[in-house]
Amino acid sequence: MFHYTIRRLLLAIPTLLFISLILFLLLDLAPGDPTAQLPLTIPPEVKEKIRLSLGLGEPIYIRYLLWLQQFFVNEPLHLLAEITNIDLSGGAQRVISWQTRSPVVDIVVQRMPQTLWVVGLSYVIGVLIALPIGIISAYRQYSWFDQIGTFVSMVGFSVPTFFTGVLLIVIFSVQLGWFPSIYDTTHRVEDWPSFLFQVKQLAMPVAVLALFNAAQISRFMRASMLDNLNQDYVRTARAKGLAERVVLLVHVLRNSMIPVVTVIALGVPTVFGGAIITEQVFKVNGLGQLLITAIQANDIPMVQTLTFMFAVLIVLFNLAADILYGILDPRIRYD
Repeated sequence: MFHYTIRRLLLAIPTLLFISLILFLLLDLAPGDPTAQLPLTIPPEVKEKIRLSLGLGEPIYIRYLLWLQQFFVNEPLHLLAEITNIDLSGGAQRVISWQTRSPVVDIVVQRMPQTLWVVGLSYVIGVLIALPIGIISAYRQYSWFDQIGTFVSMVGFSVPTFFTGVLLIVIFSVQLGWFPSIYDTTHRVEDWPSFLFQVKQLAMPVAVLALFNAAQISRFMRASMLDNLNQDYVRTARAKGLAERVVLLVHVLRNSMIPVVTVIALGVPTVFGGAIITEQVFKVNGLGQLLITAIQANDIPMVQTLTFMFAVLIVLFNLAADILYGILDPRIRYD
């Protein structure tokens, strides 16, 4: 398992380099100029100096290497300099956002906690809700619990998140006044009342994303459990006198989790993309809202960086899913 993980990590390096090259070329060759929105009264030579300050005077391969350098050289050096209080940057250039004129990675790090709170918490809650629902629905097929679970799952998966978000705002914010309709990103948890306010403003965006995630995962869990409940090894385990709970939670659940792990692992990057709409509805200043703002402002460096981050998440969680396969199924051997 260890050697397989090392091989996959080494294979991920050229894969990510190829993805980064394609993303950079597609976005860099797109039409757009950071000086196009400047006032017409600014002289052309001043606009040209602005373009040069943003690194647009370099050839495209130099710009690609400088953009790629921020992930492996510049940012680790700046982080080390902050920890040691020593200037170790060596004059390395940092990729600058066209919109804010600030380093791209600094803005991403600033917005990251908001997205992790909303998206990460919603995905964990969605998985914790979906797995028991899928297991019970499969074990008690066609029961009232299965019928209700199927109905809720279909509604949660079919209704778009922006409609669910607006509906919750109208009911719980406008009509009942229980929760705030706008997420306050400047809020800091310092005492019990501030913690309760944080929970209140997290409730609706987390509920919207958790419902969507749980609806999808529970359907996969139910289908996988039904497929394994009728296998010969289940009848053999019952014939040996094993307790029903042991048969269900040890034998059936372990084999049923293999396809579900794929859905869960590969669904994490998808949630970051799907949270774009939810963040817009609840005004969460996370990565999704940052990506939308960057696209609207034609901020190519910011869009390139965020898109590449999503690609890295896909590669890493795909590796995590492959490793979990070997843990869940002893028949799978990687070494």
